[in-house]
Amino acid sequence: MKIAMIGTGYVGLVSGAGFAESGHYVVCVDKNADKIALLADGIMPIYELGLDALVARNAQAGRLSFTTDLSTAVRDADAVFIAVGTPSRGNDGHADLSDVFDIAAEIAHALTGYAVIVTKSTVPVGTSRKIEEIIRSILPDGEFDVASNPEFLREGTAIEDFRHPDRVVVGCDTERARKVLLEIYQPHHHARETPMIFTTRETSELIKYAANAFLATKITFINEMADICEKVGGDVKEVARGMGLDRRIGRAFLNAGPGFGGSCFPKDTLALLKTSQDVGAPTHIVETVVNVNAARKLAMAKRIEAAFGGVKGKTVAVLGLTFKPDTDDMRDAPSLVIIPHLQSCGARIQAYDPQGGKEARSRLDLDICKTADDALRGADGVVILTEWKEFQAIDLANMKTLLKRALMVDLRNIYPPEKMAAAGFTYWSIGRPSISNTPDLASQSGTNGKQGR
Repeated sequence: MKIAMIGTGYVGLVSGAGFAESGHYVVCVDKNADKIALLADGIMPIYELGLDALVARNAQAGRLSFTTDLSTAVRDADAVFIAVGTPSRGNDGHADLSDVFDIAAEIAHALTGYAVIVTKSTVPVGTSRKIEEIIRSILPDGEFDVASNPEFLREGTAIEDFRHPDRVVVGCDTERARKVLLEIYQPHHHARETPMIFTTRETSELIKYAANAFLATKITFINEMADICEKVGGDVKEVARGMGLDRRIGRAFLNAGPGFGGSCFPKDTLALLKTSQDVGAPTHIVETVVNVNAARKLAMAKRIEAAFGGVKGKTVAVLGLTFKPDTDDMRDAPSLVIIPHLQSCGARIQAYDPQGGKEARSRLDLDICKTADDALRGADGVVILTEWKEFQAIDLANMKTLLKRALMVDLRNIYPPEKMAAAGFTYWSIGRPSISNTPDLASQSGTNGKQGR
């Protein structure tokens, strides 16, 4: 099959390269000429493990190419995927669909024969029908179908998720469109027996939002359980383990922390909330998730203040800036709330992230260090904001010599409290008893449970 993939962000680039790997011929389109030039030279605009090799292999095989010319890419395509961003619009929380609709119009002008126009972007219910209306208004007698095919890729494991998806969801109204999408996904459906769900376009669009909202709810739920653990002396990691062994619940997304971020959960929960309000079907659970998550990031910043006994005039080492490990994505990362708050309280920040430094420089005013040791050196304590594996392997004895004071606030619970106690650290974590090895801190109750346990 010949595929045009409009948009070369996380979704478009991974999906385009993935389809090419499956044997299809894919042209990735982006209006950003600089990005296309970099891709043509094998330089990735994003960090995703294994993506550079996947792109290079399929480009060399002649199955994957890049262009700024949408018309040429669409003209001979059997399917045209729309994979552009749908960020929150202004201050009202609705998804901004301006790029989606603009591209729909461009596609209409470029179509010369039958093609299936597929929304890969995360879009509110009814968007596919609106795209159909736009194209039909320009091409009244055109042969085309519009389908919905939401993505379920996790940043950091996107290639593996594309190769081995839990399911493929397709919303379409005609048998002709169904056959095209089935052929595109044939390697997954037949070789790997991946379940394919064919449904209406509205249902398909809602599945994506419902899935993300439910996962965000799990994160928010365990964060609130962590707060209870701190009050009663419980251990949230054991609570999560005990819950997760129930097959009806599952262990995934039950990791307490500073709140969810990234390109999906914040905007998608907000967009679903706005849609529910517009149609008169309130989603009180989703509304609570949005509000609780927003409040949590600031609460974590204040927790750091308490652990440091105030941060005015102090240097805080921050390890991890991205919203999760194995990505350079900073969108809605907790660091974007926590760090500015600490700075407003008089802290000096020394930060390090294995991949997010470049993006952080454009979003935050702080010192970005080249190594973790550079960030730790001379700091009054350290904060773990992202659970990169390399942070779990840090030599605690060396860390202690670099810091002015052996103080750690671990917002990702990557260390066992007993290990930190043995290393001589004052250690604050989430939903677990904290360790105090400093007499003056032992009297501070803060919000992180009992001290010195």
